[in-house]
Amino acid sequence: MTPVRGRVAAVLITSASVAMVCVNVWATALLPQPSYTPLPFAPEDVAGTAFPILGALLVFQRPRLVIGWLLCLGGLFSALNSLTMNLARLGTAREWTVPSEATWTLAGLNWRLTILFLVVLLPLLYPDGRLPSPRWRPLIWASVAVLALDVLVTDLMSLPGRGDTYPLRFSLDMLTNAVILLAFTSLAMRFRRADAEERRQILWPLVAIATVVVPWVLGNPVWWLASFTIPLVPLAITFSVLRYRLYGIDTLITRTLVGAGLVGVIGGVYVAVGTASSLFLSDVDRIGGLIAALCAGAFFHPIRRVLQRGADRLLYGSKGDPVTLAAELGRRLQHTDPAGGLTAALEVLRDGLAVTGTGVRFSGGWPEEATAGTLEEVARDIRLVWHGEPVGRLLIGPPGARRLPATHNERVIAVLTPYVADAAHAVRLVGALRRSRERIVTTREEERRRLRRDLHDGLGQSLSGMAMSINAARHSLRVSPETAERMLSELRSGMDSVTSDIRHLVYGLRPPTLDELGLAGALAEMAGPGVTVEVRGELAGLPAATEVAAYRIAQEALTNARKHAGATTVRLSLERGEDSLSIRVHDDGIGIPAERRAGIGLASMRERAAELGGTCMITAPPEGGTTVEAVLPVNLNVEM
Repeated sequence: MTPVRGRVAAVLITSASVAMVCVNVWATALLPQPSYTPLPFAPEDVAGTAFPILGALLVFQRPRLVIGWLLCLGGLFSALNSLTMNLARLGTAREWTVPSEATWTLAGLNWRLTILFLVVLLPLLYPDGRLPSPRWRPLIWASVAVLALDVLVTDLMSLPGRGDTYPLRFSLDMLTNAVILLAFTSLAMRFRRADAEERRQILWPLVAIATVVVPWVLGNPVWWLASFTIPLVPLAITFSVLRYRLYGIDTLITRTLVGAGLVGVIGGVYVAVGTASSLFLSDVDRIGGLIAALCAGAFFHPIRRVLQRGADRLLYGSKGDPVTLAAELGRRLQHTDPAGGLTAALEVLRDGLAVTGTGVRFSGGWPEEATAGTLEEVARDIRLVWHGEPVGRLLIGPPGARRLPATHNERVIAVLTPYVADAAHAVRLVGALRRSRERIVTTREEERRRLRRDLHDGLGQSLSGMAMSINAARHSLRVSPETAERMLSELRSGMDSVTSDIRHLVYGLRPPTLDELGLAGALAEMAGPGVTVEVRGELAGLPAATEVAAYRIAQEALTNARKHAGATTVRLSLERGEDSLSIRVHDDGIGIPAERRAGIGLASMRERAAELGGTCMITAPPEGGTTVEAVLPVNLNVEM
């Protein structure tokens, strides 16, 4: 059948069902009001309307899916069943010529066909229109045979002289129930082997079916309530097939469990306290209700938390409860080093979300990306921030197989993401410390090599040459005074060169202006006329290491302001505190681009501060420009 013809057929079936329901309502109005319902229609009428309409909608959207046709045909036969039953009753009451036995037989046939399409075939073929496996195919033929025999036995019972067929009919009823149970068993087995998306498709109709089964089990006094819940079944099926990704069924279940538990427990507490007050506080019974309400309110929040955790544990197990996950992560972090804490956090997050893998991609490309599990595909990308500082991106893979598709993932992510951000920041700190130490060692060794080379190749050679010149001048002093005079003059020039080399070596170790002018004077001389220098506090008596670090940090900040920022005004401020020295350099330049990676200059400022146990922050304030702010300790106890 082509899609166009299928849609036309679905419209015709739906129109016929609605027309029969209208006729049936008219027939019901001519009969006495049934005792089992106060409504002018029966639950079968609602099924005969809701199932074909939503089935037709499903056929229009997915014409090749058999589920829509089962809804249409099941609703059609439900409407036929209700119509033929009411016509049979009306014919008996009005003494029509239509044989009532044939009408009752037709009603029974329609009811069996309704069971076949909606109660047997629909669970077997839902949600993809295929059987779970070929082994379930005999169940279809068995259900057809059992329902056909049931119709024949019912006909035999309705005719006189055919004997007592009650045992056979009872057996057929038991077989029918067994067939229905097996059909829903196939749905349960499909659910156990399904992935997260297909499980959500199966759960929605099961919850809707429960709203119909409960009134059916309770019987006639409340069976009429199914008239309001029957439309939920085809609606849930249609919704699950077409748009099942929109909402989570497990959230509905947990909230229902928590709400029902709260109503029961709080109601019990209220009744218990009210009863106790009426028994023991009869003289002050006016405040008994108030006492009961206050006690119930006091129990509300603790009970809600207990019920929420219990519902999470019921649906998701210990791996899905955010509180349990946070506690487990806390225990693991206590027994791991900072570098291994991130791996532990990612593993706990992966288990809690039941995804294929999780990972962290650090800002700046270092350290290397940390992963837990297999992260071939990224389903979610979450920004990690530690106290306002971007750390990296949290990568979450697609969901894997789990007992229930957890739409409470947002709660799990919200609880565990701060732990992941802390662990990622710790990994970055460890990596930065390791790199800083490596750079310090490398720089120290390079400086020692330079000093050795300069002393050996420069100063050493010069001193050796001067010694040889002195010896030659001594030998020439008596023989040729003119030659000795010339050699001593050259020796004097050589001494000036040696003095310059020594001064160059000394300047490389510590800026001489610090000893000559002090820190404030040295910075003012280096800054020049275009920079405003402010000094607060007494800077005398600072440790040499603090002075050198402050000078180099300010020197690098001023160089960046002139060379890269294009600043017109620069302000340099120094403030001596009780235990620290603060250096702040602010310019009105272009600022630091968000995506720019830190260069050697910016990294060297941070490392110089970190060597002394201080901090250095390079920020771009909202008013514009760049601010470099370093805080250095002034009470150093450094072991050399």
